[in-house]
Amino acid sequence: MAITAQMVKELREKTGAGMMDCKKALQETDGNMENAIDYLREKGIAKAAKKSDRIAAEGITYILTEGNDAVILEVNSETDFVAKNEGFQVLVKELADHLLKNKPASVEEAVAQTMDNGATVEAHINAAIAKIGEKLSLRRFAVKTKTDRDAFGAYLHAGGRIGVLTVLEGTTEEQAAKDVAMHIAALNPKYVSREEVSQEEVDRERQVLTQQALNEGKPENIVAKMVEGRLSKYFEDVCLLDQPFVKNPDQKVRQFVESKGATVREFVRYEVGEGLEKREENFAEEVMNQVKK
Repeated sequence: MAITAQMVKELREKTGAGMMDCKKALQETDGNMENAIDYLREKGIAKAAKKSDRIAAEGITYILTEGNDAVILEVNSETDFVAKNEGFQVLVKELADHLLKNKPASVEEAVAQTMDNGATVEAHINAAIAKIGEKLSLRRFAVKTKTDRDAFGAYLHAGGRIGVLTVLEGTTEEQAAKDVAMHIAALNPKYVSREEVSQEEVDRERQVLTQQALNEGKPENIVAKMVEGRLSKYFEDVCLLDQPFVKNPDQKVRQFVESKGATVREFVRYEVGEGLEKREENFAEEVMNQVKK
């Protein structure tokens, strides 16, 4: 398979490895991006295999809670300047009100629904686009429910750059739920607990860690023990309950939640623009093009 410059660029962005290392990794894995990431990690060249790390589009996240219902959403704009625009922020709150009241199952269903003003959600967004002068979009949302015995934790970081909604069962202590949400905003776990991690993911990580240890020249008789130790560190990286609690690193999140007589049912974490490609501006090239005209 021919290895293109774009493939090398993408792998560099995902791993931070050098251009020649990325090219070799792609050649060795016949252009398979995931296998190339693993190859670089095994060689100790890339530290992580995170996808979608690049924060791209602008906008804000927002959370609205009413009684036992809550919604978290992300609305995108083209520039950070517009994200701070009062008209844009009003739109976000109007969308949150609608989503919480109507509880659509998807963005596609949501934009086709009619708002209180008689316009569809899509038409309402388009009217804001015409007024503000930038492309705006409802990217994603999640509606959650709880009982009177549970608590929502809502936390917005940096004016809505990151939004986290948690649901704690067994406690009505909102501050505890918010503290967990704040932790999630900071450490970005992927799962609540180890039980949520698929066996396929565990097996893949174990394979990468084993090859990594062997490539470091470690004796085979201690590799297995090393791998299990590193696997525990991996779970600490991706599982909320295994992480040291940010407000008290001497205890795990699991211990903090249990001290409240609670369990973490679920959480939703949105970071503005994650996974979206950012429009790259080459100002030098732009100036030269203007000069040539």
